[in-house]
Amino acid sequence: MQFTTPVPIPKSSHSIDYASKVVSLGSCFAENMGNKLDYFKFQNTTNPFGILFHPLALQKIIHKAVRQELFSEKDVFYHNERWHSFDVHSELSLADKTTFLENLNSGIGNFHNALLESSHVIITLGTSWVYRKIETDAIVANCHKVPQAAFKKELLSVVQIKESLLEIIGTILTFNPKTKLIFTVSPVRHIKDGFVENQWSKANLISSLQEVVHATESTSYFPSYEIMMDELRDYRFYAEDMIHPGSLAIDYIWKRFAETWISEDASSIMPEIDSIQKGLNHRSFNPQSEQHQKFLENLQNKILVLKSKYPFMEF
Repeated sequence: MQFTTPVPIPKSSHSIDYASKVVSLGSCFAENMGNKLDYFKFQNTTNPFGILFHPLALQKIIHKAVRQELFSEKDVFYHNERWHSFDVHSELSLADKTTFLENLNSGIGNFHNALLESSHVIITLGTSWVYRKIETDAIVANCHKVPQAAFKKELLSVVQIKESLLEIIGTILTFNPKTKLIFTVSPVRHIKDGFVENQWSKANLISSLQEVVHATESTSYFPSYEIMMDELRDYRFYAEDMIHPGSLAIDYIWKRFAETWISEDASSIMPEIDSIQKGLNHRSFNPQSEQHQKFLENLQNKILVLKSKYPFMEF
């Protein structure tokens, strides 16, 4: 499948197993990897405040969660018949203000606990481009389709990103010294910024991460972007928009991640979980047949065996 020598990735000595508790944060590629962890029934929390593309957005929400700083009315605004916050993704927005604030603040509590209990935090950075709200001079996580004239677009420098990353690392490790941080750069190309501008953005992220990861303990770098660019150099690995990685690419990058980060014990269980998942998704032409009923019984027995070992697994 690859077109060049595979990007070398050292095997981690802090592997993820079924006792691990993972938090996956960042861009839409974080959702892809989070979905894989969920599919194979790892204990995982993915983007509790939705997709966040740049390091300053992640820094702010991590800071709020660790310190349990709740959202208040000053943190939300009404636009296009829904309540939004510039600190979270639009998927959380609601028509009812009270419910919206309640959801945000329960999310703070859940995220606080997830970080406190985490064994691994995976952070995927998407872009160095940010939007600054002119009225408040604050950099936002999401513009929520507010007119572009309300914002000024800026590119974070390597120094700014490095400072933000060091703040993220310090905040998380002071709060939970036992967790391991895995950083990666999203292979999704932000072509709307421009072809040159996208490469500039990714270069700033990669330069910052390499400096920080090599200078700090409990941090690692996984080369998602490099695998996509150097191993999967063909548009058949892209989705229909020719921008996002397609299912083949996601499966391949997950395979490389699993080889690096998933423990041997967990890897030996994953095929059984995959078999169960495929069985649950199977649609019989004759659901009432004796053969199908035996198939379902066998499937439930497999699930019960797994749940006896790992009670947290839900199918």
